[in-house]
Amino acid sequence: MRTIYGLFGLALTGLLLSAQNSVAQRAQAQDTDEDNYHTVTTFGLTTNTNSGVVGGFAFRQSKQLPGTLFGFPQARYLSVELVNVKHPKELQSSINSVGSRFIEGKENYLFVIRPQYGREVKLFQRNADEGVAVNGILAAGPSIGIIKPYYLEVSYGNFTRTVPASEVNGFSTATGETVTGSGGFFQGFDKSKLTVGLNVKAALSFELSAFRSNTTGVEIGFLAEIFPNKIVIIPNVDPNGKREDGNRSFFTSGYITLFFGSKK
Repeated sequence: MRTIYGLFGLALTGLLLSAQNSVAQRAQAQDTDEDNYHTVTTFGLTTNTNSGVVGGFAFRQSKQLPGTLFGFPQARYLSVELVNVKHPKELQSSINSVGSRFIEGKENYLFVIRPQYGREVKLFQRNADEGVAVNGILAAGPSIGIIKPYYLEVSYGNFTRTVPASEVNGFSTATGETVTGSGGFFQGFDKSKLTVGLNVKAALSFELSAFRSNTTGVEIGFLAEIFPNKIVIIPNVDPNGKREDGNRSFFTSGYITLFFGSKK
């Protein structure tokens, strides 16, 4: 988490420094061989402070628009993300006798699909053959939450099966079966529930173009999203509380997306 926030702070510092020269650079743009591409389409891997090392996947597209926004060249920004949102108390537990691992207490996965629409402004123009383009992004859209049951593998004697984690109390089921590991990742998608919320993000994008029509870069930003109800990922087991205690309906995160794609 500290690494992501540190990188974002570094990016903001770069933005402030580049802003001091932005007017002069735009004046010089007519005399330099700059990028003249109108559409940038990229794919990427994303990680955030509510996920693991690989938090999900992202599709991004920017299309140049006429005119300016706050004096900067602007583009229409479209994005679709698929991410896994984790509970902050998720920890892997191991079963020494069989060497399997599972997440103790976890009852559900939360996957979120985020279509986003917004604006991207070019804060720092690059030359066609060198340099880095710095863009500012503000986008928002719906958050489609997929709440999928987490499955565990349990066994009794020589009999083994998989059951939803909601049927397990600690390390065993009501019929005496003990946990031997986690179930298959794709189990339970047919029993998933949907919820719909809203999200908004602010970010900086740093683009490189080593081969003219190709581009690689990184998007660094903050995202906030809200759902109508708390989403139970790890239920509260205290009999004096509610199951949803310790879970959230409002999520904030810092994120980094590494992307690559093409321009035309």
